Amino acid sequence: AAGGTAGHVNPALALAEELRRRGHAVRFFGETRRLEGTLVPEAGFDFFPVRVSGFDRSRPWTILTALAHISREEGRLVKSFRSDDALRPDVAIGFGAYVELPLVRAARRLGIPVALHEQNSVPGLANKRSARHASLIAIAQPAVAPVFERAGAAPNAIRLTGNPVRSSVLAGDCARGRAALGAGEGETILLVFGGSLGAAHLNERLASLKSALLAIPGLRVVHSTGAAGFEEARSALALTDDEAARWDVRPYITEMGDALAAADLVLSRSGASSIAEIAALAVPSVLVPYPHATADHQTTNARFLVDAGAAVMFADADIDGVDFERELIGLLTDAGRRDAMRAAAHGLVADRAAEKLADEIEALRA
Repeated sequence: AAGGTAGHVNPALALAEELRRRGHAVRFFGETRRLEGTLVPEAGFDFFPVRVSGFDRSRPWTILTALAHISREEGRLVKSFRSDDALRPDVAIGFGAYVELPLVRAARRLGIPVALHEQNSVPGLANKRSARHASLIAIAQPAVAPVFERAGAAPNAIRLTGNPVRSSVLAGDCARGRAALGAGEGETILLVFGGSLGAAHLNERLASLKSALLAIPGLRVVHSTGAAGFEEARSALALTDDEAARWDVRPYITEMGDALAAADLVLSRSGASSIAEIAALAVPSVLVPYPHATADHQTTNARFLVDAGAAVMFADADIDGVDFERELIGLLTDAGRRDAMRAAAHGLVADRAAEKLADEIEALRA
């Protein structure tokens, strides 16, 4: 069960792809009206719809409706699993959103092994509530293990698997990506993305650095602004035709695997999926955690790469300073340093996360 955001759904799809490759049947549980209702059928997996509602912390009374919906759907799944052996799973896994609760609770009632996957360094309420009864808690960040132990998880159930990345991203090709981005031989590519959430400050700072960046010989900037900030960023950049030939500004990037494979340096936020994809493609990076993330979890996410020597990190409040400009330009002009960072990222073996998680799921079934 996975839903709500791409950060939950894409790792689940990456695991599903690996399990399908190994010959297993995979069925998703989620809401048709949310992102999973589109992405899962597009990927060719069976989709079993459930209807639940989230808990809004700013409106405490919504907990009553949320619990009623979860209880109703849990009962429906228990009844379905008991009456249809083909529907009953061998293992159930939730990826951290409230949509997982009917599935993992129904599985627990029926003695079906329950697994959880946590993408972030700060677990959500659904995973913390389910941790006590999970046979496996797969984590992407080492720092999250003590949080689950305090939530009642068995220490031997916690495994560091990493955050699975979809095969379409892992298949990213440098030559194909450089051709699609129009990069000439010998050009250096700076890839910038932040998503629609919290990208505005990055976009503003890039606009202020336009002259300094374009003064670097052979530099090409590929700048994904996020859909919400595209027009504002394009206006702030005010690119001439000559500048636009080297500065590709767009609302989003469709072929992220190829773009990452082609990039010499990434500048981005540090959401769990971004960190996983950057690590899996072993791209040197400058990370600026989104400052309003819950419990500042993007800073902890970023440390996974920073502590390995694969990235540098700046607080959002510091990117307007001269140190940020000096570091960014220094990395763009120092291929040797970028090579060392890339080697450090390769050492994380982050591209095998889906395989590791699939191994753990198979062990539960055995």
